[in-house]
Amino acid sequence: MNKNLLISCIALCSFLSGFAVNHFLASNRQETGSYKKVTGIGGIFFKCKDPKQLKEWYKTHLGFNVNDYGAVFEWRQAADSSQKGYSQWSPFKETTTYFTPSTKDFMINYRVGNIERLVAALQQNGVTITDTIESYEYGKFVHIMDPEGNKIELWEPNDIVYGQMGKQAGYQTIK
Repeated sequence: MNKNLLISCIALCSFLSGFAVNHFLASNRQETGSYKKVTGIGGIFFKCKDPKQLKEWYKTHLGFNVNDYGAVFEWRQAADSSQKGYSQWSPFKETTTYFTPSTKDFMINYRVGNIERLVAALQQNGVTITDTIESYEYGKFVHIMDPEGNKIELWEPNDIVYGQMGKQAGYQTIK
């Protein structure tokens, strides 16, 4: 009986140890991997001579529903198709300083899942963070630089609030 009890205890300890190690490895993968993953394109921003004229051109020739900031593309999230997601298209005046310190004529906004963790990991890896995380009702933002001098905007969105704000402002999305 003692032998059977000992074997049962060893088996139980082995099972629990394996479960604990697997849980640790899975949570470690999640901490170091999943938060880094970009979940989509949050926006495309570019410089131009006349943003108002360019928005009108895109409206006339390509059917964009333009607003004061450009246009918003609405789509369904892959992980949960009942949830909407949004991507912003915005032409900026060519004299804008919003892309500084980059000298490029464009900036891409990437959607991310956990901006605090991502920024911490980027800092540990020596990536240039150009500002601090700013929080708004519709999401959190921070800017980084890639190795070729492109400024990148990271956005942890709150799509529900973002969508409500667009509706309240009377903006139509592109679906």
